[in-house]
Amino acid sequence: MRPAPTAQPSTQRTDSDAPARGVARTAPLMALGQVPWHEIRDSSGSAAAIPLLLNSVAWGDAETARSALDDLRKRICQFGFVVEQATAATVPFLWELARLPHVTCRAQIIRLLGNIADARQWESTAAVYPKLLNHHENHVVWERKARQAVHARRAELCHLMAEDDAEIARATTELARALGE
Repeated sequence: MRPAPTAQPSTQRTDSDAPARGVARTAPLMALGQVPWHEIRDSSGSAAAIPLLLNSVAWGDAETARSALDDLRKRICQFGFVVEQATAATVPFLWELARLPHVTCRAQIIRLLGNIADARQWESTAAVYPKLLNHHENHVVWERKARQAVHARRAELCHLMAEDDAEIARATTELARALGE
């Protein structure tokens, strides 16, 4: 009869899969590759540049991040009220960036989410010109999906409200108002 194996101490590290203390389990913006950006449109045409802009907001210095966010705003929420097909797909990433402490333009991101939540340009136009609803590119649907995407993550508001930064708190209060919270 063979003796039962005895437990031997492992010489391999067991903490290799554990995240470092204070580091998120997944890196920011990991899901960017799951969106078919080349197949959807923003105000400039193909939305293929949106991942680069989001990464610049996430990892750029203050000037780079602000410039990238300005460009992103023009592409997904022109004039602060005209949304595009790519807007709804971009919203979850904006929520993610708004929560990251190292992102330098968080208050501006929160304000952009508020603009998207308030967007009713196409819906208002369609109320006067119902034929707009029959257009191949249904802007009204894009607008509704974008607003729904902002509303879907409204639970994030409580985390943002707890921020010490007065500008972030003010922007979050405005967003909460836009969301009817």
